[in-house]
Amino acid sequence: MQQQRSSSGISQSPRSPSSQPPFLLVSVTDPAKMGNGVQAYISYKVITKTNLPEYQGPEKIVIRRYSDFVWLHDRIFEKYKGIFFPPLPEKNTVEKFRFSTEFIEMRRQALDVFINRIALHHELQQSEDLRTFLQADEQTMERARSQETGIFKKKPTDLMQIFRDVQSKVSDVVLGKEKPVEESNPEYEKLKRYIFELEDHLAEAQKHAYRLVKRHRELGQSLSDFGKAVKLLGDFEGNALGKAFSELGAKSEMLSVKLQREAHHLLMNFEEPLKDYVRAVQSIKVSC
Repeated sequence: MQQQRSSSGISQSPRSPSSQPPFLLVSVTDPAKMGNGVQAYISYKVITKTNLPEYQGPEKIVIRRYSDFVWLHDRIFEKYKGIFFPPLPEKNTVEKFRFSTEFIEMRRQALDVFINRIALHHELQQSEDLRTFLQADEQTMERARSQETGIFKKKPTDLMQIFRDVQSKVSDVVLGKEKPVEESNPEYEKLKRYIFELEDHLAEAQKHAYRLVKRHRELGQSLSDFGKAVKLLGDFEGNALGKAFSELGAKSEMLSVKLQREAHHLLMNFEEPLKDYVRAVQSIKVSC
């Protein structure tokens, strides 16, 4: 009897997994360069922890690349019209930057934010495509990514309807038919203007943040160059003067390191968040 009461107490414990609220947590970690030359890309380890019954288990680890995130973005965007959709970080096509340590880390953080915004959305987290992204092996993911989407996946009847709509619009333009005046909602128009103005203000703030980061980096580099030059000059001078030059050079290099760290801090905590806000507002505009 005592054992039964004990086991019953365990099953009713607030720490029991069955009593936990539903959760879906995703982490994007461990970026790694794969391949060489134009075929090179960055892969990421995507770790999913959940107690949702739709998933295969409490934890799943898969390997994904940027194009997989693009696939998920496009699939969900196509199926969930009118929902504010989290923005995807842009793709850097400049070879010398896209494999830099700083860019890779910035993209990793942005992808982590992107996927968790989907996972935390009460409707988007039910997406079958999200489950595929978080659980499928690499071969299955590659097959899903290679499937035709958009207009090429539509049925012939859907394509015919598209052509009819286009033909009707062209005929209206040629015949000079006037479009019926659409009634607008004042509150909607007010909100729309606010979104457009907000995008302009955020974009302007992001430009200033970019200039600030750039100025810190340039000043840091100048101090580093100055410090090295002064230390070399000190090597050719006498004892007292040479020592003074060496100390000045060392101080300049220390300041250079501090400025470079400050520039990186501004980049990650000021410029990048502003860029994310701009992308978010642009996503809102698309869903309006």
